[in-house]
Amino acid sequence: MFDKVKPVTHMLGLVGDSITASYTPPMHEMMGKAMGMGVAYRPIDLAVLDIGPEDLAETLVWARRLGFTGLNITAPCKQQVISLLDELSPRVEGLRAVNTVVFRDGKTVGYNTDWCGFVNSFKRSMPEERPDTIVLMGAGGAGSAVAYGMLDHGVRQVIIFDVMAERQTALVTRMNELFEGDRAVAGTDLQAALAQAEGVINATTIGMTGHEAGTSVPIEYLRPEMWVADCVYLPVETELLRRAKERGCRTLPGTGMAVEQAIEAFRLFTGVEPDPASAYDALQQLLASRDG
Repeated sequence: MFDKVKPVTHMLGLVGDSITASYTPPMHEMMGKAMGMGVAYRPIDLAVLDIGPEDLAETLVWARRLGFTGLNITAPCKQQVISLLDELSPRVEGLRAVNTVVFRDGKTVGYNTDWCGFVNSFKRSMPEERPDTIVLMGAGGAGSAVAYGMLDHGVRQVIIFDVMAERQTALVTRMNELFEGDRAVAGTDLQAALAQAEGVINATTIGMTGHEAGTSVPIEYLRPEMWVADCVYLPVETELLRRAKERGCRTLPGTGMAVEQAIEAFRLFTGVEPDPASAYDALQQLLASRDG
């Protein structure tokens, strides 16, 4: 006799380049299982399927025809997908990036869960922290989400650094349009900025598996009383976090951001609030199986 198979109640997908190995699909399936729900989640890898951002409109059409509940969107499609959607959440209007598309009532609705992913992780792991000034390394998609989230969280000043001056200036300008008081600043002297900051966040790909090795800030600039956070979660302990610990800093790995943004996306897709413990457990299982 075959075991009774639960029907698939939600079909989800992840659209992006070289994302077949992403933990997002199995995390959602494991969260669904923990909630007693049938969830199937498939990567739609541009590199594997030999399609590009120019094919996004057709991808959305076919996903709806095939009965998908929604899609997560990652690089290089977070900006390109905006013009193809029927509605945008207010957060997307500010961030100008979509990472979650929900098919609802015949419409495509765009959301961004990256910004709350980092903030919720920060609040869960460092509830006592009420930072006044922070340094943010990176003004790309992750940096934009982190800057928005931390300013929304109440940080007085975010000092932003990026190797691309134009991108740095654009993010500072956009954040100051959204938040009063010129609270976003373009950094020019990293050592001086770190000397006055309570914490620093790496939102670059430096230290990520398969990307540039090293750290985005010179370790000697870190003070023991600072906290150091990383948006990278592979590896869980980046060189930046490892060496920051050695200097006595408290650290926050990128795993929390990965889980928290997935929790919010799951809620948007299904209308069900997942158990955070099951979500964190899912990622830990996946990381353990990878290391094993």
